[in-house]
Amino acid sequence: MAASEENSALFPIFILTMMALPLVPYTLYKLFSSFVKETTSIHCHCSVCSRSGKYRKSIYKQIINFSTYTNLTLVLLWVAMAGLIYHIKQTNHEVKVFDPFSILGLDSGVSESDIKKAYRRLSIQYHPDKNPDPEANQYFIEYISKAYQALTDPVSRENYEKYGHPDGKQGLNVGIALPEFLLSIDGASGGILLIGIVGICILLPLVVAVIYLTRSAKYTGNYVMHQTISTYYYFMKPALAPSKVVELFTKASEYLELPVRRIDEEHLQRLFVLVRSELNLDLKNIRQEQAKFLKQHPAIVKTELLIQAQLNREFAALSPTLKRDFRHVVELAPRLLEELMKMALIPHHPHGYGWLRPAIGVVELSQNIIQAVPLSTRKTSGGFSDGIAPFLQLPHFSEAVVKKIARKKVRTFGEFQDLSSQERNDLLIEVAGFSAAESQDVEMVLEMMPSITIDVNCETEGEEGIQEGDIVTMYAWVTLKRGNVLVGALPHAPFFPFHKEENFWLLLADSASNDVWISQKVNYMDESAAITAASKAIQESQEGLGASLKEINAAVKEAVAKVKSGSRLVMRKFQAPAEGNYNLTCYCLCDSWIGCDTKENLKLKISRRSRAGTRTVALAEEGSAVEDKPEDEIEEEYDDDIESEYSDDDDENDNNRNGVAANGKPHIEGNSSDSE
Repeated sequence: MAASEENSALFPIFILTMMALPLVPYTLYKLFSSFVKETTSIHCHCSVCSRSGKYRKSIYKQIINFSTYTNLTLVLLWVAMAGLIYHIKQTNHEVKVFDPFSILGLDSGVSESDIKKAYRRLSIQYHPDKNPDPEANQYFIEYISKAYQALTDPVSRENYEKYGHPDGKQGLNVGIALPEFLLSIDGASGGILLIGIVGICILLPLVVAVIYLTRSAKYTGNYVMHQTISTYYYFMKPALAPSKVVELFTKASEYLELPVRRIDEEHLQRLFVLVRSELNLDLKNIRQEQAKFLKQHPAIVKTELLIQAQLNREFAALSPTLKRDFRHVVELAPRLLEELMKMALIPHHPHGYGWLRPAIGVVELSQNIIQAVPLSTRKTSGGFSDGIAPFLQLPHFSEAVVKKIARKKVRTFGEFQDLSSQERNDLLIEVAGFSAAESQDVEMVLEMMPSITIDVNCETEGEEGIQEGDIVTMYAWVTLKRGNVLVGALPHAPFFPFHKEENFWLLLADSASNDVWISQKVNYMDESAAITAASKAIQESQEGLGASLKEINAAVKEAVAKVKSGSRLVMRKFQAPAEGNYNLTCYCLCDSWIGCDTKENLKLKISRRSRAGTRTVALAEEGSAVEDKPEDEIEEEYDDDIESEYSDDDDENDNNRNGVAANGKPHIEGNSSDSE
């Protein structure tokens, strides 16, 4: 019974241990993640962003941000652990080692007469005849009598000195840390134990597996529905216009689940009137166009109008219920736009190329949603070749302000950026009527805007020139600079109510054929991951070239220094297409800023694959020498080359003599094509 009670007392310790094993490391991970997020989230401090309350850390907002299911579960588990610790501290007692000398209050090695005196003294105090207290009686029997016997009885004394216990060698006591009512197996407790085992070991894992499989069957790893990706892929076209990109974007299955309420109809009608000029409708037949627009699925109509409310900054026209739907629509937008971008870049072409025009349209839509700028402002108007959209993302700017500064021959956003700080300040204060504080806000945002440069190169490792069918490696260093010297930062986006990081899309494309050869998303927030990726890529590349360890370390060190200074390495491989000259363009498109995109032209010359893997360049250099030789010598050299390269395989020699190249394509003998 005592052993059972001791095992039962260990049950809270067992539960505490099982809770602490996953809880402590996960809590440390959450704390570290939140600390890193706070230190890396460098955002804009202009007055417009400050008034938006997006980054304001009020007590209410902190409580709301903290009150997630995960955080509340963590708090409850820590409270439960604190309760267990308190319970263990109150109920558990330290296991005492049996020491007869300390029980009798004697020092070790005393005489037998001193032992008897101590026993008689304690008997007067604890003997049942002298003290009726039950606890005193129990203490006298279990401790005092046993201690006296261990020190006076020869056998008990020998057992104590030999085994540390008067009863001799003690057996190993094995128990299980379960509550006492579960250890006394009867009808009721046996049923409870069986139900607990079935529930914890069978039903709970089964429920978790069903929930996981159900969710994974519905969503991708980016928490986008599979049905949405299928819709995007099916309706994606190679020449998708920007207005059609919006229509395709709003067909997401997540948006189709938006609630449709009758009380929202009146507010949606008002919103339609405010944004109808942006809906690509024929305003001459507005009634027919409106009826056609409203015949769509109600959730699609609602989503498109809410997106237009974001683009046109028509937030005041939204009712409280529509504002909740609006926040949901805008929160999902970056995630869905990223998947839409992937569907534009996924290989559609027989050669495995994506489409450039829809990809640019998706990025432009993302920029306008983040900055809350209408798509129509991208059109050329009023002498602005690039439109006025880049100006409207700046604080305190409007169409009227843009028209005022245009009088001073500032026709493009690049020209406005190229002005000195003093020139811009004078222009904004004297011409646009800005205050000194408003001009300072504009300067602050311009310093936050990234400036991107691309250094791109394509080559075949270990070879000179590129031949058709070669595996070509593209090395692109994408360097970001800001006026405030920061590398990773959040964009100025006061009208986008959620946290949004800058992402850049690097595209190697042929604009003439609308083909995207290579695509890669680039992010500047995680410097450690970029260092790891660049170091690994450079090391593998140098090892493939047969570089020494010293050369590899020097190349890796140089790459790490570049990453720390604001560069990111993109290294991708692709198969060289057919022979020809290709005028490619390397684009770097930002999904958050308007007017920060850049491109770099790249000319790629693909030569015809030479016989037996030799390079066309080498053949061209030797062409004249070959032509001057007699025909007999040419044939003799040809045979010698074949035998030296393929002497181990007679069948391959026969195939090469018959004019079949190693890649299975017919090969034309002679050098007529090269000499031409």
